[in-house]
Amino acid sequence: MDRDEKFMLIALDEARKAAEMGEVPVGACLVVGGKVLARAHNLRENEPDPTAHAEILVLRRAAKVLGDWRLENATLYVTVEPCPMCAGAALLARVKRVVYGCADDKMGALGSIYDMSSDPRLTHRFAVRSGVLADQARELLRDFFTRERNRLK
Repeated sequence: MDRDEKFMLIALDEARKAAEMGEVPVGACLVVGGKVLARAHNLRENEPDPTAHAEILVLRRAAKVLGDWRLENATLYVTVEPCPMCAGAALLARVKRVVYGCADDKMGALGSIYDMSSDPRLTHRFAVRSGVLADQARELLRDFFTRERNRLK
């Protein structure tokens, strides 16, 4: 197991927590120097807050831990490709890397629909690694939405 898979397992654990709460199963953690500074999962339904995506919550928590909004040496791990809001937040936080599990062909902003990570018009760029434990992330989403559809029948 490589380092990125190790931390993605933490994000997947957070995604499972989200599913148990009735949230779309997306989880994230933020790592600096091999240490997890923060972890979070979606809380949009439970807050209720349209910005309570796992990525936003983990960036906020990590900034508090560091006492600085600049997360320049950080890697953000997230189970699903970030949306434009979350990719924008990663840009504004100046993260070094984003590692995600499965792509999001409807809202993904790191390669699927847009690629905000390397747009030369923006003031910051970061490295992206996709597909890390993607099958596990995709399965969590598929199971969640199957349960939701069956519940609504």
